[in-house]
Amino acid sequence: MNIREIRQLIKLVESSEIGELEIVEEGKKLRISKNSKNDSNGVMAMNPAVMNYAAPVAAVPQVAAPADAATAEEPSAASEYQELRSPMVGTFYRAPSPEADAYVDVGQNVDTGQTLCIIEAMKLMNEIESDFSGKVVKIMVENAQPVEFNQVLFLIEK
Repeated sequence: MNIREIRQLIKLVESSEIGELEIVEEGKKLRISKNSKNDSNGVMAMNPAVMNYAAPVAAVPQVAAPADAATAEEPSAASEYQELRSPMVGTFYRAPSPEADAYVDVGQNVDTGQTLCIIEAMKLMNEIESDFSGKVVKIMVENAQPVEFNQVLFLIEK
């Protein structure tokens, strides 16, 4: 194997998702690895990634001036509803799998302890249960959307 072939193999490893390549030819062994020996202590070196999430429009509370006639009715209506909030940051899912039916729909009655959704956080699926009984009035987040800690997920009528 000549130096040109070795350079081509190095470029192949760098441009692919291959972590390591080992070739044994004519009793000679060549190993090309993306991980340096400094990383052999089990710590992975990674490039930092910036992830931007746009908050779903429905999750942003709407606040209007108190002089508005529509808002005069809003506080009294809001007091009839209980808010179920997200206990963590993650991705909101309405069903246990893409093919399955949603846990709950608008207009459905729910009981305390009933599973309402799943929030995926760090590849773990966390079932979110209702803290109270009532009727689901509004689902504030779209399926498969990111949610923040303490973000309102459901409005449930008392």
